[in-house]
Amino acid sequence: MDGYATSHRAVREMKADGQIPGDTKVRSSKYLNNLIEQDHRGVKLRLGPMLGFKRFRTAAITISGIELLRRIHKGQFNLGGLCLKDRSTPAVWKAVLAA
Repeated sequence: MDGYATSHRAVREMKADGQIPGDTKVRSSKYLNNLIEQDHRGVKLRLGPMLGFKRFRTAAITISGIELLRRIHKGQFNLGGLCLKDRSTPAVWKAVLAA
């Protein structure tokens, strides 16, 4: 976690409420959050020109599609078991979204 006191207070409250295990260790470093932010840089670049969303549902669908594309590109989504050889792009997307 970063060094913000509110984050640490939230973790303490979640432990007290039983939402997370009591033996959960919290590490603080102002640089740990940078790794997560850098991973979402591609999403931020695509969303910038869109100038926002009108509805939460469309935002969630768009962002999940961008994240799925990035997972496929980074090799984090296994396409081997879907038998997609010699299939059109729409058929591939349909199979991936159904998986």
